[in-house]
Amino acid sequence: MGNRPGKADTMDVTLAETGGRRSGGEAPGVLASAATGIGSYIEECGGDVDRIFGNAHILPDLAGSPTLKLRLSAFVELFEESARLTGNDNFGLWFGNRFQPRDLGMWGYAAISSPTLGSALECLVRLFRYHQESSVMRFCADPNGLVRLEYRIVAPQIVERRQDAELSLGMFLNVIRECLGSRWSPEEVHFEHPKPAMAREHEAAFGAPVYFSQPTNALLFRPDLLARAMPAHDPRLLAVMQTCLERLGSEATDEDILLDRMRTAIRTRLPRGYPSFEDVAVELRAPTAAIHQDLHAAGLTYKDMVEDVRRDLALAYLKQRHLPFSEIAMLLGYSELSAFSRAFRRWTGASPRAYRVQMLNG
Repeated sequence: MGNRPGKADTMDVTLAETGGRRSGGEAPGVLASAATGIGSYIEECGGDVDRIFGNAHILPDLAGSPTLKLRLSAFVELFEESARLTGNDNFGLWFGNRFQPRDLGMWGYAAISSPTLGSALECLVRLFRYHQESSVMRFCADPNGLVRLEYRIVAPQIVERRQDAELSLGMFLNVIRECLGSRWSPEEVHFEHPKPAMAREHEAAFGAPVYFSQPTNALLFRPDLLARAMPAHDPRLLAVMQTCLERLGSEATDEDILLDRMRTAIRTRLPRGYPSFEDVAVELRAPTAAIHQDLHAAGLTYKDMVEDVRRDLALAYLKQRHLPFSEIAMLLGYSELSAFSRAFRRWTGASPRAYRVQMLNG
């Protein structure tokens, strides 16, 4: 476990990719089936279901509905609150580890009804836009000869999303295990968030080396497995589930809002230093004039946006008391702790140490 060198920062071949964003200015959503069983798991962990759901502004009866959508921000907050109020820092990790593909509703049934593992994962990626918005899944080749199933939320307002990342990769792991057996493990697991305090449990959950502070969340495994037959292949059920999902989310689109994509690109690059505007523009494949125009319309400069992303991440990282200030500075792209401390005092009027003490004792 640790911070693996970024040898997979670029992909040679993309096999499949999809993302969805909200339409008409609505908040991004996720099908409530993704929360199937969370109430009983909260109780197993000794938590107060009503309090946790109340803090996330979700009605407990909505969790698990196959057709209703939850606000994505509320869904993510539900799992962050569950971890905080149950005292189980790896709540999302173990919830995802036990989550069965059929519990995902139409999306999960479509995947396991596919003919092969490769087609099942392509199905997950292709239909993801109907399941969850303002997020991206990719199924692509890695330079080291493995394949990658990648996932991340791109909604910039959802900063604290560690529990969601860990439960999501656990869900995807169990889709693969539906084909390869309960003891199968990937070659590597990557997470975009910093290494948590109880990180040894992650290797136990996935049965594989786990690396943190990576460009995105991903499962890596051998490509020869993709030809394996899915044991529950059912072409009729696959067609029905696909049609139902498409009707449910017919307004989804491939394009993300440009400024949201910029914030995501900045966040990904920060651990390697201050991200240059030129590098971000190249990743977005957008004309610099168009980027500047959107920034101007939002009343922002590129420097403002980098500062905003750094500030939001800093406040989230400070809540993780095991993270030293020097590591937080590195994750935010500062070459020296003193530079981070000056920036943090400019944002909040307090030093990182004083702010953490006040936050944890408040």
